[in-house]
Amino acid sequence: MKNIIRAVLAGWGAKKLGGGCGCIGIIVVFIILWLILGALGLN
Repeated sequence: MKNIIRAVLAGWGAKKLGGGCGCIGIIVVFIILWLILGALGLN
């Protein structure tokens, strides 16, 4: 369940932060947010 919440948060943040960068930018922001959320204990 935590992985689903982590994925939703990372996806939402990637859409908000990487929206103007194209597909590659969104993927990069998603990965960065996924790692940050994992480091914060949401894994």
